[in-house]
Amino acid sequence: MLIEVLKSKLHCVTVTEANLNYMGSITIDEDLMDAAEMVAGQKVQVVDNNNGERFETYIIKGERGSGCVCLNGAAARKVQVGDTCIIIAYAMVDFEEAKTFRPKVVFPRNNKI
Repeated sequence: MLIEVLKSKLHCVTVTEANLNYMGSITIDEDLMDAAEMVAGQKVQVVDNNNGERFETYIIKGERGSGCVCLNGAAARKVQVGDTCIIIAYAMVDFEEAKTFRPKVVFPRNNKI
């Protein structure tokens, strides 16, 4: 049996941009993606600590070293620039593996590693 578990997360990043005129997704600095073992196109959950919004979207690779965390399209309506968010990725793992699996949790400072 497979179950879904926390694979990795970026804990308390700051939204740097909200771009309503885009097809949708979240753009994340490639350094942040690497640190959290996330990849472009991956489904993630975004939790806004400022307003309680929780939603799913997919990742677009942002410029390395930029500190960019940009919500695009409809998701841009759910955040404000300056909000603190948690970006969460999940994985399907075997039930027995889940008992010992350890997620990758990253605590960026000012959106930098």
